[in-house]
Amino acid sequence: MSLESVTTSIDDAVSDFFEPVATNVGEIVFYTVPVGGTDLPLIVAWLVIAGLIFTTWFGLIQVRKFKLAIDVVRGKYDEKGSPGEVNHFQALTAAVSGTVGLGNIAGVAVAVSIGGPGATFWMILCGLLGMATKFVEVTLGVKYREEHEDGTVSGGPMHYLPKGLAERFGSGGAKFGKVLAVLASIMILFFGLFGGNLFQTNQSYAQVASTFGGEDGFMASSAGAVLFGLVVAALVGLVLLGGIRSIASVTSKLVPAMAGMYIVACLAVIIVNISAVPDAVQGIIQGAFEADGVAGGVIGALIVGFQRAAFSNEAGLGSAPIAHSAVKTKHPASEGLVALLEPFIDTVVICTMTALTIAIANPASWAEARAGEDVGGVTITSDAFETVLPWFPNLLTVAVLLFAFSTILTWGYYGLKAWTYLFGKSQTSEIIFKAIWSLFVVAGSLLSLDTLISLADSALFLLSVFNIIGLYLLAPVVKRELNSFLDFVQRRKDGLPDAEPETAKVLD
Repeated sequence: MSLESVTTSIDDAVSDFFEPVATNVGEIVFYTVPVGGTDLPLIVAWLVIAGLIFTTWFGLIQVRKFKLAIDVVRGKYDEKGSPGEVNHFQALTAAVSGTVGLGNIAGVAVAVSIGGPGATFWMILCGLLGMATKFVEVTLGVKYREEHEDGTVSGGPMHYLPKGLAERFGSGGAKFGKVLAVLASIMILFFGLFGGNLFQTNQSYAQVASTFGGEDGFMASSAGAVLFGLVVAALVGLVLLGGIRSIASVTSKLVPAMAGMYIVACLAVIIVNISAVPDAVQGIIQGAFEADGVAGGVIGALIVGFQRAAFSNEAGLGSAPIAHSAVKTKHPASEGLVALLEPFIDTVVICTMTALTIAIANPASWAEARAGEDVGGVTITSDAFETVLPWFPNLLTVAVLLFAFSTILTWGYYGLKAWTYLFGKSQTSEIIFKAIWSLFVVAGSLLSLDTLISLADSALFLLSVFNIIGLYLLAPVVKRELNSFLDFVQRRKDGLPDAEPETAKVLD
């Protein structure tokens, strides 16, 4: 029996077993209600409303404290002897590497195909709202992180939900938080294995096989798939063995490089078609409010834009606090401010650049997709770049590989923290997880397991339900931490000695 037939049999068996489960869970998690002639997934509304509430609660913090966030990333307010493993910049790039990925390349193309150019406007707005949510959850992640004897740090919803709720509401809060923490850990682990690992490997392998030789090339064969999986697994395993310091060291170089490369390519298309920029921008703005001919009209453009942004930047899902919790700081809100830059980079900058590039280049495949034809998102984006850069498919392959690799690394770290929370932190436990993670990398080049990946998507967004409940209940804690850090910043500016966080007063 050939390897292809074995993997096909596994795919079919998994699909047959889990498809009913995935369908039923998906219908619950992504339950929709009719709004303005189209369907609104309630989970998207849940994320957007959270962003709106936290934006109001913290007085438009993503705008008022944007410059301060940049200063913190630059190390202006670093303190010697702060607990943690990585600096602010490394924590930011490690977290961004988990969100910047194939969705920025393919997902945006799908959004502007379904919702028209106007979806871009709503995507930007949702990204801006998500900045406030990210600030809240990351501040809590650092506030309630666990520092181990070996100097490593663990954080995330599995820590701040039980600790924070116990601190605020006593034993009842502790029990409720424990339940939320266990459920959150399971969701993180499940999505990590299938969405953050297997799916990333599968899609990057498909792009490599398509670029180098196509269906008749060596890479498209079983041997090529195994070789690809083994190479990626080896690289991932080596980096994961070094922990968050190793991951942050790689992503702090990889993320700026891949984001920079991608943005330069976008700018190349925009500059060559500079005369088309005003019309493209006008089309985005008008399309947001006059989406004639678009599925669902204006409401359809709004929903698609919000959905793309919510799926892209993961604000409110509780994943990013795991990476940010490893930062070296004595003031949790300092990293919360750093984290609010994440949706800005991911959604407001990179997703918008992709949408603008497609709108300006206006490739034939985009018109076909808007007419209802089944055209892949990667194909539309690739065609847009190819109008100016004929060699871009090769560069896109590199970008996809870098995006996928960094995502696998970051979700490997997220998955490890969920694993050790559920099964205990020991060297044996960590080695078992890393072995399983590496095996999933190899499996990703051979298997698609689409049904499990669909189920993983449901798990990830179900995580937002558990997480955001905790964020609402712990928002006052975040307010105190913000005031503490602002007091620290003001004392630095005034040349006064640093005060302990507990002595903070309200400053703004």
